[in-house]
Amino acid sequence: MKKFTFWIFLVALMIGSTVGSFAQKVHTLGDSTMAPYDPNATPTRGWGMYFGNFLTNGWTSINYAKGGRDSRGGYTELWQTAKKNVKPGDYVIITFGHNDEKNSGMDGYQLKAYYESIGDATSANAVDLRGTVPSTTYKEWLGKIVDEAIELGATPIICSPVCRSYLNGTTMARNGRHDLGDNYKVLTENGPVAGTKLAIDDHTMDYAYHSEQLAKEKNVAFIDLTTATAELYASYGSRANCEAQLFDGQGSTHFNTTGALLVARLCAKMMKDQGILADNIVLPVDLSVSPDKGELGEAYKGQAITKEFTINGFGLTPDEGTVTITASDGALISTDKKEWTSSLNIAYTSATLIQVFYAQMTLEKDGETTATITITQGDKVIEIPLTATAITLEGGSEVTVDWRLESDDSYVLTGPAVVIPQTFEGMTVQRYSNPNAKTVWPEWTGYDYTRKMQRDLIDNEGGIWPADEIDDNPDRYIQWGVKPAMGTELKIDNISLFVAGCGGNGMCCHIYYSTDGFETRSTMFEMNKMPANNPQWVEATPVLTLKEGQELLVRVYPWYNGTATGKTICLSDLHIHGMAVDAGGTSTGISVISATSQDAPIAYYTIDGRLQNTPAKGLNIVRMADGTTKKMIF
Repeated sequence: MKKFTFWIFLVALMIGSTVGSFAQKVHTLGDSTMAPYDPNATPTRGWGMYFGNFLTNGWTSINYAKGGRDSRGGYTELWQTAKKNVKPGDYVIITFGHNDEKNSGMDGYQLKAYYESIGDATSANAVDLRGTVPSTTYKEWLGKIVDEAIELGATPIICSPVCRSYLNGTTMARNGRHDLGDNYKVLTENGPVAGTKLAIDDHTMDYAYHSEQLAKEKNVAFIDLTTATAELYASYGSRANCEAQLFDGQGSTHFNTTGALLVARLCAKMMKDQGILADNIVLPVDLSVSPDKGELGEAYKGQAITKEFTINGFGLTPDEGTVTITASDGALISTDKKEWTSSLNIAYTSATLIQVFYAQMTLEKDGETTATITITQGDKVIEIPLTATAITLEGGSEVTVDWRLESDDSYVLTGPAVVIPQTFEGMTVQRYSNPNAKTVWPEWTGYDYTRKMQRDLIDNEGGIWPADEIDDNPDRYIQWGVKPAMGTELKIDNISLFVAGCGGNGMCCHIYYSTDGFETRSTMFEMNKMPANNPQWVEATPVLTLKEGQELLVRVYPWYNGTATGKTICLSDLHIHGMAVDAGGTSTGISVISATSQDAPIAYYTIDGRLQNTPAKGLNIVRMADGTTKKMIF
């Protein structure tokens, strides 16, 4: 019996050691207010980007949030990705509400179904499928995530949505708190009907209230970020001052770095106060820098590569002072990415400092380049090591794909690759024409106003852009792509295009690329209220390797600032460049065998894998009699 007990003890000890050896995670699901953004493309930041700053002892944060998602999209898209990575003992933070308010509190799918039931195809097609009813479908979709997280052994936490900055003095407006009680609609058997204004204590149309009720019903933790952010915004004394300090300058919804960091800290503090991850949440009251290591990654030789850092100081001594930042070994630093220097002095007051700065290294030699950032405040010294690696793209077969988009959507492919043609979701081509006689192209292009572009319009009756869109719609985009030819890998080093708005200055868009079917994405471009008829040059120089079967997809997500008719987004000169190498990534290029070889081919394929009776001129994929696959030029 003692021997049996000993083995139970030993197994338990081993299990405990194994669990402890795995890094545990906090998974964050939400909308654009939480989402990750590319610091090189936009001033906008989501608070989920910084939540991990307050975790310690082997805990990390993974941010799955995306702009434009409501609670339904949170479950059907974001959660389906996240739950593949959720392990027992992990935490899942869930916050939605901004996009659930689409359709004035009606459910988008139910509204579409109503119009279809009465044969009104025009109205059905115009419905934004986002949007839920606070007391029913909103809670149902959130509840599905909660239930499945619990089934996976994780701990779900429901956060009510952060406020919009709808302040009147220091008082938060009702709709700023996501309560539509002053202006909402109800879907009846006879169609949408405007609702009667509800008493202030009637929470029927209050998304934040119903998120709290769901947490109580499910007996899970609740973080009231709605109230917390209302109090945070009010502490700045006015809407104008609040937005100047916390928001990205593009409206009342999205944060800059300071706002996102403070909201992340608020969430962490409220969790710690409730005893959630209390031993693994740290709220620094001294000077700290995030990230604490400057791993700038890979870039091509000759390029400058940049990384964003944030200095956080709370309870600093003395209450007023200066923090000095210096860079060594040729690295440069800046607070605005315009003026670069090797030394900066940052003043602070009220014992508090939140400051973004950028480090830049130019990769002038092969291999790894190193430098050091030193931050000094009084006797406090923090050193941040910087590393970056230069790579050379050579030794393969050059690949280019060009869509001119001047008269049609045809493309020109050079080199071994497979093109994914242009497609449209919720968009359609209006026509090909010059945007306007007043069109101003960048001087270096040599184009004038006669240069035609593809003009694309929202795909609904009348070409009407809906009101109240604060972000891109996940069901409305224009897409192109490329993938490796059979037996090759494709190394991508350049993606570029022109984009413009036409018909007004209200066109907005995000441009992303992805290599995993848009489970994750990288931002190339973001612009709100694009000046009409001014094509913007968009370029990314990524370091990407597409394995056989992988796809590079490029998407433009447009929306308009307010309801409008007939406004178009104009596109031209999409260009993708890379190098094809043998599968396995060898730098010696695509090995080819002369067509006069004595080997015995038994089947011929095009570079995109289509079987053919005879070899095509140029590169072919050939299956040999011995079962091997080779590449031959005929």
